[in-house]
Amino acid sequence: MEVNNIILRFIGTENCMISPINNGLINTTYLIENNENQEKFILQKINTQVFKNPERIIHNHLTINKMLQENNYPLHITEPVSSSFKEFLVKDIEGQQWRMTGYIDNSITFLTVPSAETAFKAAQAVSSFLSIINTETLPAIEDPLPGFINFEKRITDYKNTLEHAAPDLKDKAHSEILQMNQLLDLPDRWISMVRNNQLPKRIIHADTKISNILFDQDHHPIAIIDLDTLMISTILYDFGNMIQSYTNITNEDDGKAVNNFNSEIFKAVKEGFLYHLKDQLTAEELENLDYAAQVVIYIQAVRFLTDYLDGSIYYSTAYPEHNLDRTKNQLELLKGLRRYLGVH
Repeated sequence: MEVNNIILRFIGTENCMISPINNGLINTTYLIENNENQEKFILQKINTQVFKNPERIIHNHLTINKMLQENNYPLHITEPVSSSFKEFLVKDIEGQQWRMTGYIDNSITFLTVPSAETAFKAAQAVSSFLSIINTETLPAIEDPLPGFINFEKRITDYKNTLEHAAPDLKDKAHSEILQMNQLLDLPDRWISMVRNNQLPKRIIHADTKISNILFDQDHHPIAIIDLDTLMISTILYDFGNMIQSYTNITNEDDGKAVNNFNSEIFKAVKEGFLYHLKDQLTAEELENLDYAAQVVIYIQAVRFLTDYLDGSIYYSTAYPEHNLDRTKNQLELLKGLRRYLGVH
């Protein structure tokens, strides 16, 4: 088995228990337990269709870890594991890249936020993380996903895909396409602010969903994980991404969800996010937090719908209408947020 060979190259033994972890949308992930000493690791095959330069992921991870360690970061830090050849990436016989990181034991994760209190603590942890890594002089972070937060490109890709999509897919997504097109101008202000350099460049996590926070059994955050998407962009994206993830009281795969937005969690996330960052953010950033939340949810819906219309080639799917259900869920979430904010 290829996975055994990869494990051998990382930790020098194949005598391990291997358990798939299936809640990720991009990489292939396994929990590895060394049967000889019960030490645990996370092993991932990096999706190089998405992350075309995996070495950038490792570089960024090591760079940020060093900053956190030097600044007495209070939470656990996940460390990349080097192979027997002192490399952090191992290639399999098909040329696919694998990496391994340490595992934080006695931790739990959530796919949906259990309470507003947990949301506040998680957002406070993200606030601390971002506050520490955003120094006056930013380190040399390498972009792992060029164009990832280029919302102008996201809209262009959607329009092009819609134009060339198969008629049966467009028919099935007719209602969602109408809703999407009614809000096509929503990202315009964001695009304008980025183009005119009105938003400071900061290091962001870029995937601040609730499942990327590890908690102890009492729901206190103990680690922020999955640093693959670290990049330099606007911090508004991380806030919007948190709202998109945290305030959704249903699984994002639920296409039949109604009233899935939770306003109490929204308020908790906002308070927690500003806990360490309020004095570091500019007036422009502070004024656009609510707007950013809308745009990030909208763009996530656009991405799901674009992938659906393109034949579902980007996100992992379990059935043909999976991305369409995800689109419906995000549109319902956006509707709830805008209703709460009094936006029509």
